[in-house]
Amino acid sequence: MKWGVIATGGIANAVTADMLKVPDVEVLAVSSRDVTRAQAFADKFGIERAYGDYQELLKDPDVEIVYIATPHGQHHEVALAALDAGKHVLCEKAFALTVAQAEEMIERARSKKTQFLMEAMWTRVNPLIRKVVDAVEAGEIGEVRTITADFGFRHEFNDDDRLWAKKAGGGSILDLGVYPISLAHRLLGVPTRIAAHGSLAPSEVDADASILLGYENGAQALLSCSLVADLGSAAEIVGTEGRIVIADPMFNPTKVIINGVEHETEDLGYQHQIREVELAVGRREVQHPDIPWSATLEIMRIMEEALRQVGVSYEDTVR
Repeated sequence: MKWGVIATGGIANAVTADMLKVPDVEVLAVSSRDVTRAQAFADKFGIERAYGDYQELLKDPDVEIVYIATPHGQHHEVALAALDAGKHVLCEKAFALTVAQAEEMIERARSKKTQFLMEAMWTRVNPLIRKVVDAVEAGEIGEVRTITADFGFRHEFNDDDRLWAKKAGGGSILDLGVYPISLAHRLLGVPTRIAAHGSLAPSEVDADASILLGYENGAQALLSCSLVADLGSAAEIVGTEGRIVIADPMFNPTKVIINGVEHETEDLGYQHQIREVELAVGRREVQHPDIPWSATLEIMRIMEEALRQVGVSYEDTVR
């Protein structure tokens, strides 16, 4: 397929580099608010077309699918425009700033009937995460009782930095907490109770947070994220008959330990995700079975409630 990349930041660089390693994938175009940056990105990766505005990229009839790598605060606007332009969409996580935005994006895709839309939660298609899910579903560790997962690092505060800027959708939960929450959701589903505690940055986004998810059967997930402390990024799943350790980084593991047995894989970065998108679109699916729209919305609802309890709302940002 012919891809267009919207934005030229760090994540766009990383994903594009891996995209070009996937057979039959062509990155045809890139856009940035600064056409000079777009051209530099295009030159770096051998991309044919560079645009100074994402709307110009969306007008390109040869672009079939777009990868949205903008800050979270722009996902809603850009995704709606891309869907209206007839493009398939892979949108970075966190999918949106609010549940309402995410619902509108999904409803727009649903109304198109033939266009693919997926949150770029690459962890869910990592082969070792799939092995973990298979082991849990096969009962290899019995009934899951506890999940612990962390993702945090120290990041110097700066009002203009996207990780701290509220308008950009900054904060630890949307950027980092989404990974532990997604893991817990994949293994335990929708919680019946959510309790969150954290601290706020001067920019009124969450600097760190701990989130306790409780489930109907008594199972629990204790999840932490931080932009002010180096928590690392590992996870452990404990069941009634065993345990699974997901080695750091839990969002892209190359090693997991299931009941004492190590399983390893090569780090292929984002290649799995890009290939999965291509396969799904080739099957004429509008959503991916491992990252369905329902899961994206359920995870957004968990994050929105956790943010509310910590004292963060993006409603004033999206008005």
